[in-house]
Amino acid sequence: MTVRAIVAEDERVLRVQMREMLAQVWPELDVVALVEDGVQAAQAIEKHLPEVIFLDIQMPGMSGLDVARVASGRCHVVFVTAFDQHAVAAFEHGAADYVMKPLSASRLFTACERVRQRLASKPVNLDRLLIALAESRASNKSYLRWINASIGNEVRILTTEEVCYFQSDHKYTRVVTAASEALLRMPLKDLADQLDPSMFWQIHRSTIVNLNALGSVVRSASGRVLLKLKSRKETLAVSEAYVHLFRQM
Repeated sequence: MTVRAIVAEDERVLRVQMREMLAQVWPELDVVALVEDGVQAAQAIEKHLPEVIFLDIQMPGMSGLDVARVASGRCHVVFVTAFDQHAVAAFEHGAADYVMKPLSASRLFTACERVRQRLASKPVNLDRLLIALAESRASNKSYLRWINASIGNEVRILTTEEVCYFQSDHKYTRVVTAASEALLRMPLKDLADQLDPSMFWQIHRSTIVNLNALGSVVRSASGRVLLKLKSRKETLAVSEAYVHLFRQM
C-alpha cells in the first residue's frame, strides 16, 4: 500500500535532508509535498489527505502546533523538534513519534517503524498533547511585552496588551491600538514568533489579532468568517487556513 506523507519544515536544508533520509529508511513512502510554513502544511493536508506528516514544531506564521490541530485524528504525526521537553511530551501523550534535531537516520527509521505499526488504526486525537506542548512552550519562553513603534517622527512605547491587531505592511508591520496606528520596523513573520500564542492568533498571512480585543465572531453572507473588535469599527477577515481556530466559538 502506498503511504502518502508531507514534510513540513521551514529550513530548506532540513527539508531536503528529511526527504533523502525518508527515501532510505522507508523507500515505499510517497512524499507528496515539501512545505516551508504552517499555512502551506494545512493546505497540503486538505489537498493530499496524507497518512502521515513529519511536522516541525517551530515554524513561522501558523505554527506546528496549529497545524497539528488540523492533522489531529486525520493523519499520523511525527514531530520534528530541537526541544527535548516537547519531544518527550509528544511521545507520552500518544503522538506517533518524534525526531530530534539534528536528524539521525537511525532515529528516523525507528519513528517510521512505529508509524507503520499504527497505519491500520485511526490516527490519535492530539488535544491533550497540544495542551501539554503549549504549556511547555509558555513556561520556557519569554514573550514580547513592549514594542517601539513609530508615528511620524515620534517613537511610541506600547505594551502588547494595548494592541488590537498587527498587520503586514511590506517590510514593516502596522500596529493598531484602540485609538491609534503606528509602524513597527519589523516584518510580521519575524514578530509572530515573539508574541504569546495564548494571547495572539494569526488569522491571515498578513494579520495577527489580540484575542482580548475580540468582540464577536460572525459569518458573512458569502460564508467568510469575520472578527468584530471591541474598540475598532473595522472587521478582520479570517483566511480559510485559520478558520479551524474559531470553530468552537
